[in-house]
Amino acid sequence: MKRIRFHGRGGQGMKTASRIVGTASFLEGYIAQDCPVYGAERRGAPIQAYTRVSKNPILERGVIVHPDITIIADETLLDDRTANVFQGVYGGTITMINTHYSSAHVRERFGISGKIVTLDMTDIVLTQIGKPVLSSVAAASASKLTGMVTRQSLKEAIVRELFSVDIPKEVVKKNVEAALICFDRTPDIHIDHSEPMKEDNTFVKLEYSGPYLGTPSTYARGNTVLKKTGNWRLFKPVIDHERCSRCRACFVHCPHSCISLDTAGYPRIDYENCKGCLICLEECPKKVILKKREVREW
Repeated sequence: MKRIRFHGRGGQGMKTASRIVGTASFLEGYIAQDCPVYGAERRGAPIQAYTRVSKNPILERGVIVHPDITIIADETLLDDRTANVFQGVYGGTITMINTHYSSAHVRERFGISGKIVTLDMTDIVLTQIGKPVLSSVAAASASKLTGMVTRQSLKEAIVRELFSVDIPKEVVKKNVEAALICFDRTPDIHIDHSEPMKEDNTFVKLEYSGPYLGTPSTYARGNTVLKKTGNWRLFKPVIDHERCSRCRACFVHCPHSCISLDTAGYPRIDYENCKGCLICLEECPKKVILKKREVREW
């Protein structure tokens, strides 16, 4: 069995990526299983999705703790302790990261074990699709790394899954093109089961715990203000204040109250919390707000 774990943010398409890999594997004659975990279930929040592929019936369920392949679609999750993207990575794991940095840089920075592959998937989708939707390209890389999925099955799986959620034909075509580019650029390396999973059929007796132990609790007041969401941003809105008419449209429409007004009435963006939804850009009547892709150093 091969276990694939996808990490990304809500809206990037990791759930769909896991489904595409499952469908492509099924078309190749394998048994496949996929499921997502949404967590807070809001756009931009970290999510995980899982795919298991095997020649035999799959009896495992739930989260994948020790992945054979890990796909990290958003590099800002690497430092996020709540996302914990390196949990359970072992010497045989292949870790695929969407970044412009090299695998050597990633290994030096984080010291993780196993094989590391890097590819700027975001650049591919912005060029081919025009939007930072990563479902098809993430599925393509995962499929290539399994060594079990051909280009033809990947293509058919993308068409099936995207049509099933009413994606227009022209957009599906662009997704297929982007995915095949990603498939070809992903190295042809294989999983090394240096620490294979051990079967453990021990029964564990679960006992009832009271509500104080059995439910999550937050004891610090107002701690959400400590969670800065600016690193969720792919595009940074930039206001041309020389052309700004101070109409306040961006201030009114910002869904997260990240735009305030200075003493002269000009809008100022709180970049520590702005998620880059770009609604301000869409609503600006004079079109004096531009977008700039974030390229972070780490």
